[in-house]
Amino acid sequence: MSEAPAADIRVAHAAGNIVGEVPMWHPTEQVLYWVDTRKPCLQRLNRDGTVDVWPMPTNIGSYVFRRNGGIVAGLKTGFATVDLGTGKVEHVLDPEPDMPENRLNDGRCDRQGRYWVGSRNPGNSDATGSLYRLDPDFSCHKMDGGFIVSNGMAFSPDDRTLIFGDSTAETYYRYDLDLAAGTLADRRIYLQTRDQPWKVDGATFDSEGYYWGALLGGWAVGRFDPAGRLDRMVRLPVSHPTMCNFGGPDLDILYVTSGTIFLDEDERARQPHAGALLAIHGLGVRGVAEPLFGG
Repeated sequence: MSEAPAADIRVAHAAGNIVGEVPMWHPTEQVLYWVDTRKPCLQRLNRDGTVDVWPMPTNIGSYVFRRNGGIVAGLKTGFATVDLGTGKVEHVLDPEPDMPENRLNDGRCDRQGRYWVGSRNPGNSDATGSLYRLDPDFSCHKMDGGFIVSNGMAFSPDDRTLIFGDSTAETYYRYDLDLAAGTLADRRIYLQTRDQPWKVDGATFDSEGYYWGALLGGWAVGRFDPAGRLDRMVRLPVSHPTMCNFGGPDLDILYVTSGTIFLDEDERARQPHAGALLAIHGLGVRGVAEPLFGG
């Protein structure tokens, strides 16, 4: 692992988020969205620097853009559609009606237009979380289980691999993905962080097939090679980055969310940028455009 050259790190928006998450560049609108999972709300950074906010009725763990506009979100109460014109939230389904305290957490869309979401245990204690696939017809399929806090989800740019793991168990898995069939096979350990002062929270892939993760508690984002070895670190002015993802017109800016919930009063005073949306320029790599949900 090598220390990265000094990167150009800017505050894209001083959001003061409780738990900022899921920065995503809209491929047609060409603007950056993200959420505060605990406020809870969806946010959009417009080209003129203004920010639009859509309140959510309950915790929002992730979301994906729809081909016909709006988003599909993973809420504490299950999957829902959100009309960004009216702000109307419509419930679709709850994949875990027998576990009302669980909530949907990390999620991404694959390039066949399906929304994959992991659930999490509310107390960070029991392995009650599962991995689900929501298809464009809104049918839901359980793909795996036995997770405490589902995190680190990202699809490789060649559509052959899904990385997905459990940040509380500090173990992240590599699956073989059959994109056409929407199936997974051969789960094996990709990365474990038990001997590190940080854990991977939200993550993404760059176009070269390297996995980038927000190193929660580590003051950095990290780039991991296909074997799970830490290849590069970029230091940040916040101790608890929560997710990173590429955006900008050329997909060469790494946006990073962060939160204040992890810090006590003294730590917050020492970290004025905690909760901000950060933008890292000059990394020399690009991301891959976000797919759109097909339903």
